[in-house]
Amino acid sequence: MSSCDLLRSSLLASLLLLASNALAAEGHIIGAGFESDSADGLAVSAIGQLGLTEKTWLSAAIARNMADLPLRDDLDTWYGDLGLDHSWDPVGIRAGIAYWGDNDTLDSTDYRASLYWRTKTFSIAGDYEFRDFSFQFPATDTFPGRKAGFEASGVGLTTRFDVMDSVSIGLSGMDYDYDVNLRLDSNQVLLQLLSFSRLSLINSLIDYRAYATLGLDVGRSQWQLDVGTWKGEVDGGNTQSATLRFLNPLGDKTDIEFSLGIDDSELYGNVTFFSVFVYFYGGGG
Repeated sequence: MSSCDLLRSSLLASLLLLASNALAAEGHIIGAGFESDSADGLAVSAIGQLGLTEKTWLSAAIARNMADLPLRDDLDTWYGDLGLDHSWDPVGIRAGIAYWGDNDTLDSTDYRASLYWRTKTFSIAGDYEFRDFSFQFPATDTFPGRKAGFEASGVGLTTRFDVMDSVSIGLSGMDYDYDVNLRLDSNQVLLQLLSFSRLSLINSLIDYRAYATLGLDVGRSQWQLDVGTWKGEVDGGNTQSATLRFLNPLGDKTDIEFSLGIDDSELYGNVTFFSVFVYFYGGGG
């Protein structure tokens, strides 16, 4: 998964896991937490979702990524996301804008939109995303450095359905088309600088991704298993990932979520990761 997708997917999965608790009507969710991995990567995040009306929700997220890289200074990136969701029941739309990156090396501004059909037991959405990248090739003794820009467009499909009262299944996929062939770039700085962690910059450049989710309600607690695969655009390497999430109430207005996962990547090897989030929610009453 791209490193911004790692954050976005984790944050959205967390919100979906508990959204029904807070957003039955005008409600809100405020959350904060961290994710750490065995490759010395660390992400610290804060998220929120607000029900402006019974059928309109505003969401926001901000996160900071830190990762150790052997051939350059430690990587320090920022992620910010703002989204709006409105439903006409059962049809609705979602739109959002996000920024992610390190403006000294690689960053992107992303625009996305979805058109969905949603009932209490089934939802399906068509997704579109446009990404505007900027990459800075650093100067060397024989190369003066340069800044380059490129774009990517992605289309995908997301669905979720209940198989029984306490069990749900989700499926999603996205395929990207780039306006340049990144694999033909003769300057290997892309691989040398950006490929040492699941939170590294190169993981923001993916060809496609696909996921499946299994959710289980156990009393007031919830379990969720996410499995996925994606292919890198620059190196062509494949990654498989699995994450287990557990959400448990700490009280009437507070939840805590733990997640544990593993990536098996042809690019950066095997990496395990762990996260903890705490959520405060209210309204809707």
